[in-house]
Amino acid sequence: MYSKDGENYFIVDAHIALWDARPENQLNIHGKQFIDCFYDYHRNLSPESEVWPYEEYLYQGGERLMKDLFADGYVDHAIFQPARLGAFYRSGFGQTEEAFALARKHPDKLTYNHSWDPRYEQKGLDQLRRDAERFRLKGVKLYTAEWKGDSRGYKLDDPWTYRYLEVCQELGINNVHVHKGPTIRPLDRDAFDVADVDKVATQFPEMNFVVEHCGLPRLEDFCWIATQEPNVHAGLAVAIPFIHTRPRYFAQIIGELLYWLDEDRIQFSSDYALWTPRWLIERFVDFQIPEDMTPEYAPITLAQKKKILGLNAAAMYDIEVPAGLGVTAPAAA
Repeated sequence: MYSKDGENYFIVDAHIALWDARPENQLNIHGKQFIDCFYDYHRNLSPESEVWPYEEYLYQGGERLMKDLFADGYVDHAIFQPARLGAFYRSGFGQTEEAFALARKHPDKLTYNHSWDPRYEQKGLDQLRRDAERFRLKGVKLYTAEWKGDSRGYKLDDPWTYRYLEVCQELGINNVHVHKGPTIRPLDRDAFDVADVDKVATQFPEMNFVVEHCGLPRLEDFCWIATQEPNVHAGLAVAIPFIHTRPRYFAQIIGELLYWLDEDRIQFSSDYALWTPRWLIERFVDFQIPEDMTPEYAPITLAQKKKILGLNAAAMYDIEVPAGLGVTAPAAA
C-alpha cells in the first residue's frame, strides 16, 4: 500500500516478469539483442538513481523481485505476464517454473498468467488445457511478434488464434493481455499493430483484452478501437516511465486514455524488471496535467488515480481490496 497526504492507495502491478537473459540462456545473437534493447529502455527512461548495472539486469531472481515489489515498492498484488521467446532463449525468457513456484508460495501477493502460441495448432491447444488446470489460469499474455521457425509473428484474427480464444473462453480464461506496443529488437514493428484487437474484441465480447503499452506508438489507433469496444483496456507498461523523461508526453498519453476510455479501463504496470514500481507510483500520485494543457485534458482526480493504480486490475482478477482502500462515493447533495 502507498500512503501520501492522508490518502491510501491499493496497488496492483498488472504486468511483471521474472526473466533470465544471461549469456548461458541466450540461444543466439537475438537473445542478446532483445535484452540489450530492454536495458536501453530501462537506462534511458529511468532516473539515474534507479538504473541497475547491466549484469544485474540480465537476471533478477525471485528474492529480489519480492523485495523490489513488496518490501520497497508499495505493491499489494502483482500479475506475471510472461514472454517465452523460445527462438531466442534456451529455457525461454520468462521463467515459467520459477515464477509459478513464487506465485504458489505467495498466492496473496502474486498471480501467474501463462502464454500460448496458436502456431502450435492442436498440440498447443492440448497443452493449453493442461496449463489451465495446472496454473489455474485467469489470464494469458500473448506476444504476437514472437518468432517460430520461418514465421515472424501472427495475428489475433488468424483462424487458429480464434480457436485458442474459444478454448480460453470455455476454460474461464477471460483476461487476454496482448503486447501491442514499441518494437523490441529484433522483432518486427508491424507484428505489434493494434488493428487485429478490434476484430477479436467484437468477436469475444465477454472477454477482456488488455492492450499492454496502450498501443504505443499507435496511441490514436488504439483509442479509436477502445472507445467503440467496451472490453478493451489499456495497460500503462512502458508508457508510465515517460512521466520522468517526457512528462508532457505522458500527460498527452494519460489525457487521451482518460478522454476515450475513462478511468475504469486503465491499469498501472511497472513492467518489472524493466522498471521498479516505487518511483513510478510516487511520481504518478504526484502527477498532474500541466495547466496549459488543461483546456484539452481534464485534471486527473484522486479517484481516477486510485482506480488506475490498483482497483481496476483488482476488479478484473477478483483480488480482495481491504476495507477503506476503495473509492469513496461522493456524498449526496
